[in-house]
Formats: sequence, C-alpha cells, structure tokens
Amino acid sequence: MTQVFVLNSAYGVMTAAAAMDAGLFPEPFGDRILLAVNAAIVPETTTGIAESRQLQGVLRRFDRVESLNALVAPTPPVQWQPAADDLPMLERLLRRAWGIDDGSSLELFLQSPQVPPSRTLAAVFPGAPITIVGDGLMTYSPIRDRMPAAFADRVRGVAYADVVPGVEPLLFAETGAPRLPVPVDRFRSIVEEVAAAAEDPALDDLAASAAPTVLILGQYLAHLGLVSADEEQALQAEMVDRALEWSPRRIVFKPHPSAPPAITDAVARRARAHGLEVATYDGEVPAEIVAARLRTVGVVAGFSTALPTVRALFGTPIASAGTELLLRRLHPYGNGNRIPVTIVDALTRPGSPYTSPARLQHLLDTVGHTMQPQTAAQLRGRAASFLAGADPDERDRYVGARRLTQLRLPGGRRPGPLARLLALSGVAGRLEQVRLIARGGLRRAARAWNALEGR
Repeated sequence: MTQVFVLNSAYGVMTAAAAMDAGLFPEPFGDRILLAVNAAIVPETTTGIAESRQLQGVLRRFDRVESLNALVAPTPPVQWQPAADDLPMLERLLRRAWGIDDGSSLELFLQSPQVPPSRTLAAVFPGAPITIVGDGLMTYSPIRDRMPAAFADRVRGVAYADVVPGVEPLLFAETGAPRLPVPVDRFRSIVEEVAAAAEDPALDDLAASAAPTVLILGQYLAHLGLVSADEEQALQAEMVDRALEWSPRRIVFKPHPSAPPAITDAVARRARAHGLEVATYDGEVPAEIVAARLRTVGVVAGFSTALPTVRALFGTPIASAGTELLLRRLHPYGNGNRIPVTIVDALTRPGSPYTSPARLQHLLDTVGHTMQPQTAAQLRGRAASFLAGADPDERDRYVGARRLTQLRLPGGRRPGPLARLLALSGVAGRLEQVRLIARGGLRRAARAWNALEGR
C-alpha cells in the first residue's frame, strides 16, 4: 500500500513525522509520498514546506516529495475542483505520474479535509482509506459541514499533536473514528530537530542574547474582521503588560506577515514604556521553533496554537489577551476559530475553572455541540448536563442565551405563550416556510427584471 500525505503547513508536517516515529501509522508496503501544498494566496511570495530549509531533515521520513502546486498549475491547489467526469481520468494520470499500479492500494493522509485540495484528492481516489492529520487547535473543532458518507465512512483515524493533554479533538468524532494522539515527547523531538536545523541569521542573533525574553505573537485579527485596527493595537499593547508577570528584560515580537507596521509600533512603544528591550522577528520560522530557539520565559498571543504547544512541550508559561472579547465577536457562532479561542481562554484566564482535562473536555463538547448541533448531535446530552450545572456567567461567556434559546438548551430563554402555541400547532414551521419561499420569489423576480433591463 502506498501512503500519500497531503499537507500544507509546517505544523502538519511535524505532526505527521512525529506520528510516524511513534508508530501510529503502519509501515506501508509501498512508498510514503508527501504531496506538498503551498496554500498561500500568492504562493510565489512564500516558502512552501517542500522548500523550507529547517524541514529538510523531517522530510527525509518520506520516500518522495511532490509539489501539488506544480502539478495543477496554473490553478491554485485551494481552488482545484475538477469536474466529476474527469475524476477517473485524474486517478489514472496521478497513479501513472507517481508510479502506482492501477491495482495497488493507496491510503490518504489529509490535512484540512473539508476543502480543496484534500477533499478533491479524496474524490479522485474514491476507494482509499483516509487518516486525518491535525493542524493545531483547529483539529479540536467539529467539522463545519457534514461530510458525505462516501468520505466520512472512509476515515480511519484522526492523528493530532497532544498539546492539550487529556482532551480529545471533536473532528470526525461523530463517525467513531479513533483518536490518534501523538505523544508529547515524540512531537518535542521533532520540534527540537527542526529548531536545530533552522538557519536564519536574524533568529541566530536574537538567540545569542541571554536576556530573559518573552515572545509575543501577532495574528492580525483586524484582517479577520474580529476587531478594529485601534482595538488590535490596544490588544498587542496589553500583551506586553501581560508579559510583565515573568519579569523579562526583552520582548521579541513576531508579527503576522500581512500586518501593518502600526501593530509592531504599538508593541515597541509599550515595551519601551516599561523599560524593556524590544526586537522584532519577521522571518518564516514557525512560532514554536522561535520560542524554542529563544529559550523564552513566557509566550503571549491571542489564540495561537503555539500557546498550548510551547506549554506542553517545554513547560513555558503562557498568557493571552482579548479572548473574552473574541468569544463575543466571532460570527457566525459556528466560526471554526471558536474552539481555539475557547481552549486558549480556558487555559490562560485567571482562576480558570477548567484546569482539569475532564472539565475542559466537557466545556469543549458543549461549545462544539452548540456550534454544530447537527454534526455533533451525539454531544447534546453532555452539553445539556454542563449547561444545567454551569454558573450563569460561565454559560454567557462561552455560549449565550440567544444560542441556547435557539437550540432549546438549559440557560435559554423560555419561549412566550404564543411561540409555544405556534410550535405545538406546527404553524411556526409553516410560517417560516412561507417566509423563505417569499424571499426566494423576490430574488428570482429581481434577477428576471435585471435580465430584462440587460444588467
């Protein structure tokens, strides 16, 4: 059996390599092929995982490395959605290109399974069993859209870096697919291997200092529409304040590649106001590797996967800023970032009631169900029990009365007499159908009028 890994990030590659070292993936009879994906909007401006110098040692765990970008160019891999009629032809062509006989079995290891190119390749190879390779905290979220049975029934497991020990991710939990946690020591070994191979003069200079250092990470939340530009600058300044609890002498700021200079300026101003040295690292080495190289005394961010990762791997203290605000701002409620924000908030808030893995799991199961009540329907009982016993302030922090009312869960508002009467009679459902039909009719009429007008 040939194993094909479709990966798009350094974190995904490190997770897969650590899983191999831990024996979580059975040894194939054929090759292990890495199909490297550069998912950047403009791939030409970024270094992909196949070209990353610090990953070269890790990549030797694969027998071959192929570039999907080169294969499907000029179409970006994230937009590669061939017609259904072309899929059998593509399977034959790819097997021939990779030297895999038509009758030989093939197994897929997919990152970001709900979108191209992973979803596309699952359709190209309809008989291949699938293992999901996690990509940080997003793996702990339930999948946004229920996958068709032709995909979901083939999922054999979900491999993930166990950076929130004792807590299991919700991705494909509804299918019963086994959880495959990558042991912390194996993942640490991979991160240390990559850190040792990271050749970056700017990072080398920063690492040469013995000054106690706190690493602050930027995520450019304003670009996601979660905060305003002014609010983001204030949050970054607050991160400097949070860093003071570890008595650093230096702040190193790693900005998001697309963030404007004003964010870096906000960090520098606040650091200097506290009498701290400040430096910026804007290279491509991942945050986890930067933290390892700098031997940081603490890391502060919004809701970066790097926070629980450095805590689990190196025991590094972590802090966050803005998570309570983000929990209110995330829209729609099912936004996939909600679980990462929830995890970081629960791990870093002062006096958190979620220090035990069991309690944190119960919180994530509740938030996961309320995010995706159909996909994660199996968690409704756990959600109801958590909400029934939760302090009202805790309920409001993570879910909110409106959502609970919609889902008829504890903590929601009791519907009024008229709403209950309409629900019992079925009139409410019929009224909603009429409203939707009317709205659709208006849209169709508008399109017809625009066509007549030549627009």
